[in-house]
Amino acid sequence: MHKPSLIPDFAYDPPETPLQFLHEDAQLLVLDKPAGLLSVPGKLEGRQDCLITRLQASRWDALVVHRLDCDTSGVIIFARTKQAQGFLGQEFEHRRAQKTYVARVHGHIAADSGRIDLPLGSDWDFRPRQKVDHLNGRPAVTDWEVIVRSQTETRVRLTPHTGRSHQLRVHMLALGHPIIGDQIYAPETSRDYPRLMLHAETLSLHHPATGERVSFTAPVPF
Repeated sequence: MHKPSLIPDFAYDPPETPLQFLHEDAQLLVLDKPAGLLSVPGKLEGRQDCLITRLQASRWDALVVHRLDCDTSGVIIFARTKQAQGFLGQEFEHRRAQKTYVARVHGHIAADSGRIDLPLGSDWDFRPRQKVDHLNGRPAVTDWEVIVRSQTETRVRLTPHTGRSHQLRVHMLALGHPIIGDQIYAPETSRDYPRLMLHAETLSLHHPATGERVSFTAPVPF
């Protein structure tokens, strides 16, 4: 018997903030996405307002390359031609694109760094949750490094080597240190926080026109 989802349907109330451009040229657009704004339109009614829709209002040629979770802020890249979109897509598919994130997590992490190598798959009974799935999950690897710690929380830099859905959120939960403000994976400890404390800080990849490696950074807002 199918179990009902225990994940409450979130109220979508996207922030009315202006677009924050980090870079713009003839091939690509790089923005700093605010937390609380979908990257692309949602499937349900009332979720058409999103970053790509707002961007195309002023840059009609913007094309989606990748996504960030609604609750995650930070660096996101769009293409301006089909050729650039294909090139950038290959950068992500073949893991030539490198990303780092900054997160505030619950608890005091004693070690200075480590690697989480746990396969992930969909938790079909509780969608959109993902879970560690050693039987049917897809490989997922995340490196973490402590930036600063206190007795109650730790600020970490996360480097994902794969791009699974909710990878960083599930991996930190598996480590015993869920990301602060996570309404899906740690709602009982996140009610007092205004947002998910996860930010895409840097993105590095090859430029579709020159082939040179370029890097973009969005300042951490928390």
